[in-house]
Amino acid sequence: MPALCNRRDTLRWKGIVKIDGKQVSSKWFGPGKKGGPEYKKALVWEMEEREKLEKEQALPIPTVSLTVMEWANAYLGEVQRKRAKATYDEARAVYKNLAQNLGADFPIAEINAATALQHLNLQHDNRSGNAANKDRKNLMKGWKWGKTYLSSFPKDIPNPFQEVERFSEDRQPRYIPPEEDFWKVYKLTSGQDKVIMTALLHLAARKGELWRLTWSDVDFSNNQVRLATRKTRDGSWEYSWLPMTKTLREAVLWWWNERPFKDSEYVFVCLEKTPFCEQYYGKPFQKRTQYMRRLCKKAGVKRFGFHAIRHLSARMLYEAGETVMNIQAILRHASPNTTERYLRRLGLDPNKLKSAVNVFEDRQRKDELSLGPQKRKAFEAMTSKA
Repeated sequence: MPALCNRRDTLRWKGIVKIDGKQVSSKWFGPGKKGGPEYKKALVWEMEEREKLEKEQALPIPTVSLTVMEWANAYLGEVQRKRAKATYDEARAVYKNLAQNLGADFPIAEINAATALQHLNLQHDNRSGNAANKDRKNLMKGWKWGKTYLSSFPKDIPNPFQEVERFSEDRQPRYIPPEEDFWKVYKLTSGQDKVIMTALLHLAARKGELWRLTWSDVDFSNNQVRLATRKTRDGSWEYSWLPMTKTLREAVLWWWNERPFKDSEYVFVCLEKTPFCEQYYGKPFQKRTQYMRRLCKKAGVKRFGFHAIRHLSARMLYEAGETVMNIQAILRHASPNTTERYLRRLGLDPNKLKSAVNVFEDRQRKDELSLGPQKRKAFEAMTSKA
């Protein structure tokens, strides 16, 4: 494994290849934290250098099994390159637990079904069956990847995590805020934030998809919006065009004319100047962790987050009788089976779906425009500046 050594008064990572306890090759890399870019470069160099020596048969190098830490760092580097940050964070936590339980230097070749079962049983007992199954899924993927791409990974050992049976799960339906709670929160917003709330509901969008949204993704001529998500197997971006309802188009068009940063390519940017947010002012959002908590508290409703609005969109479509196929298209799932599982986790029965249309437009228009005789008055209030 790479070592952090002092070189010219700077702690730098040093890649080292040892044979029978004797150093046969080394290379210096830059400074940084363990698990950081320079550490990973050194780790990759060690593996490539060892493979090179084996091919050249320059030394009688015995087979050396990777350790848990070496396997984890190599695989997590791949996940970080090709997957969304949330996917990487989940995988990182899984392999951190494995290293803590088995030991960072535990040889991969010694992991068998019994070892895998012991580790996953521990996750089940300390956390839950759901958590154990999530860890099992990540470890199965990592083992398959290592077997395919790492030359020193044991090839003749079956995937031990796959041999462990799934644990029973006690899943509670995900919380979906009542529709009236959403409108209570919605009415407290103004300006850009009201446009964001409208887009979250009408597009069933993930918050990251809106933070990435640029004006080139908005097609006013054809009344559609392009959302990008990185959920595909190879980590590439997948783009989907969704139609804009009349209400959403009016809100986004209003924001196009009123936005303060005319030169920004992003549709939504940070407009807060609090000490914590000042450095992000005028830049696309990275996080808004406390925003919904404050709004829900002010509205006097049970706390829910941005993603719960996506759940609410799915339930509104379901209750309106939309087909699984239409809900799948709006949620942008690759398979209808994924949509059915999604609905079941929300406590909904996909077998009871019928047919309906334009539920978001009807619901919002009724809520927004039934307050007075002048229909435009409510919309103007919605789009007033913060």
